[in-house]
Amino acid sequence: MTTLPPLPSVRRAGPEDVPALVAANVAMALETEGKALDPGLVEQGVRGLMERPEAGFYLVVGDGPAPAGSLMVTPEWTDWRNGWFWWIQSVYVAPAWRGRGVYRALHQEVERRARAAGRVVGLRLYVERENTGARQVYARLGMEETSYRLYEVPLT
Repeated sequence: MTTLPPLPSVRRAGPEDVPALVAANVAMALETEGKALDPGLVEQGVRGLMERPEAGFYLVVGDGPAPAGSLMVTPEWTDWRNGWFWWIQSVYVAPAWRGRGVYRALHQEVERRARAAGRVVGLRLYVERENTGARQVYARLGMEETSYRLYEVPLT
């Protein structure tokens, strides 16, 4: 019987994590949406968020060049509730770590930080309709599908 290593701890990502975050974003887009992203542009985006902490942050599970998983959190003000929604985005769990609680650990850390931050009224995320595995994970963690539909106007 193979013994799996223990789940690494969750931490806020730093500049040393940029290559891993870029790789995770590129892999996630290809896997979930069939989109081939430009790694150079993604790197600019990852670095851009890290240079603007008010715009959000990344969390990673593990240390080194290949974390077990990662996600990004960005805030959105809601005047209806006089507080912040934290959007969970760019979720990626490395294939070797799937089904081992990596996303659960990330999600729990986001929730812990949101409660500690104050004025965060909820967590939100969007997911591809066909990504049933992820949808089941989110539901098990207490997230509910909303009645909203997402619309966008691509500008680039």
